[in-house]
Amino acid sequence: MILKGSQRGGGQDLAVHLMRLDDNEHIDIHELRGFAGETLKEAFKEVEAVSRGTKCRQYLFSLSLSPPADRTVSAESFVGTIDRIEERLGLEGQPRAIVFHEKEGRRHAHCVWSRIDADTMTARHLPFFKSKLMGMARELYLENDWTLPKGLRNAAERNPTNFTLAEWQQAKRQGIDPRWLKQTVQNCWNRSDSTKAFGRSLEEHGFMLAKGDRRSVVVLDHAGEVWSLPRALGLKSKEVTSRLGEEPDLPGVAAAKKRLGERMTPTIQRHIKEARAKFDRRAAQLERYRSEMTHLHRTARQKLGERQGQEWDAETRVRADRLPRGLRGLWHRIIGQYRKVRLANEAEALATQRRHARQTQALISRQLGERAVIQKAVVDLRREQAAQLLALRRDLGRYLTMRAGDGAERTQGPGLGLGMTR
Repeated sequence: MILKGSQRGGGQDLAVHLMRLDDNEHIDIHELRGFAGETLKEAFKEVEAVSRGTKCRQYLFSLSLSPPADRTVSAESFVGTIDRIEERLGLEGQPRAIVFHEKEGRRHAHCVWSRIDADTMTARHLPFFKSKLMGMARELYLENDWTLPKGLRNAAERNPTNFTLAEWQQAKRQGIDPRWLKQTVQNCWNRSDSTKAFGRSLEEHGFMLAKGDRRSVVVLDHAGEVWSLPRALGLKSKEVTSRLGEEPDLPGVAAAKKRLGERMTPTIQRHIKEARAKFDRRAAQLERYRSEMTHLHRTARQKLGERQGQEWDAETRVRADRLPRGLRGLWHRIIGQYRKVRLANEAEALATQRRHARQTQALISRQLGERAVIQKAVVDLRREQAAQLLALRRDLGRYLTMRAGDGAERTQGPGLGLGMTR
């Protein structure tokens, strides 16, 4: 599974983030170990208070554990993995909190440790924790016979379309998936041998090159949003400059935006808006289904928890009644019968705990299967939307090229399955 860890402060903000139901369908605080408080906020407040007796500002170590999308991992397996990581990082015995999240049909875990050793009033040192987590992740993939991601095979083989949080937020505001944008720009770059050819190739997809204020060259999308060309290509600025030149013959951002506004075809804009509205309606319907299912799943888990609680209370009373009291109890202690009954009660209680854990895991697995049906519909809708919007942007690019006076339309033969869209 993918492991991402970080040293951090801001325990109260982290507690709020981990308990956000608007961002997760289900949240389960599985374990609070070594804390006096009974909530995440109280637990992390304790760590913060202890850390004030040290010079440590990053008093927490936060770890997320994400298994492959098509795999269901039990709570027991998550905890076992966390125990192994705890030992490898040198966090044994430290107070920790384990939280499970479920979102879009997937279950993942978070574990947060206190770095402050209360006995020595020092912070646990975590040298090379990133490389240790990388090694641990590689072991987990191999042990579970999961397909190893390229990024875990070799650091140099990581997906070049990885993007930063800032880029993702920018893309969400514009409604453009940065993965698609990066792939498109990179494809245009790879099949172009000059600045002019690169610019023409971008215009076929509705983009335009321009000189940026602080960056040497930028890319404008059809909405006029500015993107860093080196970041989109995954290259250093020097590599881009060496190919395009120190002073490429390109318009400034303001001039480029003006040209885009003049050349933007109202019909294509209307088509894009109409397509988005159609997909928004379908997405809203799926969201209603998801919300209803989440409510039903939460109710089922609550009822199971209540039933298990009632069973536990009833069985506890029965076990308590088996233990004799008074003089009879004293006699049973003398002859050793009391200890036998107590050991039998403990074994029965452990069996009940295990039975309840199996019931809970079975319910969660069944619900994840039900949720996967809706998630597949969501993924299919997104894929269909991406394909249609890509086709519309290609139309837009062709019109931009035509109105620029090129005069030649780029077409693809039917053998490629990419004939002209009219």
